[in-house]
Amino acid sequence: MARVREFDTEAALEAAMSAFRRRGYEGTSVQDLVDATGVGRGSLYAAFGSKEGLYLAVMDRYRERYAVPLVELLGSGAPARDLIRAVLVGVVDEIVHDGERLSCLIVSATTERLPHDPDVAKRVRATTASLEDALTEVIRQAQASGQVAGARDARDLAGFLLATVHGLRVMGAITADRGSLMRIVEVAMGCLD
Repeated sequence: MARVREFDTEAALEAAMSAFRRRGYEGTSVQDLVDATGVGRGSLYAAFGSKEGLYLAVMDRYRERYAVPLVELLGSGAPARDLIRAVLVGVVDEIVHDGERLSCLIVSATTERLPHDPDVAKRVRATTASLEDALTEVIRQAQASGQVAGARDARDLAGFLLATVHGLRVMGAITADRGSLMRIVEVAMGCLD
């Protein structure tokens, strides 16, 4: 019986994440994943079951790396406008400093896999819901204290801001011009008045 090669699962997930963000699910072959991770095909299959199993594990890691810290930041108790601006500007900074223009895994999974993959749909929806819930709570508290205008429903504003985050990712793939992206941030911040 062949011995399964041991490898650093965390490093393999990081390398696979970069590969999927570069090429998408369909555009990334198993050989691309072998090359990116430095892990043999058999070991990848033994650890993750399939290319899709690896992709789902990468999506879970992506949520841990990007969504969970945002939810924690939004729950920090800092002033709402500062928090929301920090989230939006953080996205812009990441786009501007990313020389490879890696896609947002949530955005690419939504357009590429969500319509026909229930496991991907579940992960995308859970990640999106956690961010929207955190934004909604920040906005509700800010409306109650007068920091944010109360004319619009807090959940509607949260949905709009989340759409802005995803829109920044898409626009950032087109152009990484900080000025253009920051103008979008300013318009979004104006919606809180």
